[in-house]
This record gives sequence, C-alpha cells and structure tokens, in this order.
Amino acid sequence: MKLLRVGTAGVERPALLDADGTLRDLSGVVDDIDGALLADDVALGRVRAAGDSGELPVLDPAGLRIGPPLGRIGKIVCIGLNYHDHARETGAEPPAEPVIFFKAADTVVGPHDTVLVPRASTKTDWEVELAVVIGRTARYLESVEEGLAHVGGYAVAHDVSEREFQIERGGTWDKGKNCETFNPLGPWLVTADEVADPQGLSLKLWVNGELKQDGTTAEQIFGVGEVVRYVSQFMTLYPGDVINTGTPAGVALGQPEPKPFLRAGDVVELEIAGLGRQRQEFKDA
Repeated sequence: MKLLRVGTAGVERPALLDADGTLRDLSGVVDDIDGALLADDVALGRVRAAGDSGELPVLDPAGLRIGPPLGRIGKIVCIGLNYHDHARETGAEPPAEPVIFFKAADTVVGPHDTVLVPRASTKTDWEVELAVVIGRTARYLESVEEGLAHVGGYAVAHDVSEREFQIERGGTWDKGKNCETFNPLGPWLVTADEVADPQGLSLKLWVNGELKQDGTTAEQIFGVGEVVRYVSQFMTLYPGDVINTGTPAGVALGQPEPKPFLRAGDVVELEIAGLGRQRQEFKDA
C-alpha cells in the first residue's frame, strides 16, 4: 500500500493512493498513519480491505498539501558513510561498522515543503536517502532476515546537512543535521510487502534541474536488514521509528572547488524508484 498524510501542517489526515493512482481519504478507517497502525495487523487489514473495495471517498489533490507520511515519529536514526561510492568521493575509509547519528523528529517536514537555509550557513548540502520505517519492536535481533521482518515500510528522505556545522565546528555531527526543516519525508509510506528487494532501488537527486546523484541501494555497505539488526544491539527500535540509511555519491561535499552548496532560491528534486518524488524550494531561515 501507498499511505500518506495530507492537509495543513499539524492537522494532516490519513490517505491512500490506490492502484489506479487515485487519492482516497482514510480518515473514516484510521485516525492516522503512525507506528501504532504499522504494529497492528488487524488495523492494516482494514485499511487494505477499504482500499481494495474502491469505496473510499476520493480526495481532490489540486492544491492539497502532502505532509510527512508518518505521524508521531519516535526517533530518527541515521547511518553515515553507508555507500561505497559516497565514501570514495569524500575520501573516507569505508567503516568497519555502521556509523550512527540522530536527527530530531521535529526536523521532519513534508516532501514539497520549503527547506530553510540556516543563518550563517555557507555549506548546506543535499542527500537523497532510503528511509526505513520500523513496524515491530526490535531489540537484540540476531539476523539480517529478522531485521527485514521488523520493517513496516519505506519512504524517500532528504537528509539535508550543513557541512561546516557538521564537520568544522567541533563535537558530533548533530549540529549539521538538526536544523529546522532538514528532513523532508515522503510523499508515501510504502508498506514493506510492496518492496521486493530494498537493495535494488535507484535513487536520484537534481539541483535546479541538473542531475547530481544517480545511485542504487545495491551500493550500500550495510544493507537494510543488517542496519536494523545492528542498531537493535544498541537501542530498542519501536514502531514508527525511522532509519535514514545513507546517501550515494554526488553530494556537494564531494565535488571539486568551488563546491556547489545550496543557497536560497535553489530547487532540489529527488526520487527513489517506487517510493515517489520530492521537490523543495530553499529559502533563508
């Protein structure tokens, strides 16, 4: 299923994109698209049956904002340097174990919402990423297969980053990752049953119409199942938690000087095969 949330920020309602591409209202079936829904097989069954019936009310998408496809996000765990080609372009050694950092849940905005360039920023960068949404509580998982079995769905994430804040200002990466609006998510939450192979997805990103990133999740150093298994050794993952699984080559940081970091007025578009497309205009904070 392709699940989404539409409407004004903070009061989005649940919706479904059916097999014909028609947007349908789910608010009469469930209260929201969140971890509680993903963990409830009965409720998911009701949603699926309602979608298959063709009787859900149709929504007119014209002028309707698409919000993040997941409400009440618990935590956002991020995996750094998780693509062989991205590690090469930045001159970094491929990590022996996954690199973990966090983004605050309040960095999440809709897939087409405005992204704000932080004040005093000169190195705001782009990163298209596959987001994994946890569907079952995961703790101390023992295998890649178990890791995949705890995935509820997938989405497109834009891990916007400020490289000076991240790398040059001391401490951990968090300062360059948690600026407001720095995690556009969506448009859809695609349930795991519709993604046959999460290691076979193409990812692309354009800046002002120029293709910058053109990668595949086959290049991941640590695949989705291993990432979920690994993270569960250090923290409990709950339904509605999100893991951003890293970005392929093509970020501004990896380009020759002068590096083409983002400025107000730039437009970034990104997509992952089968998971939808985003578009953001950048403005000054």
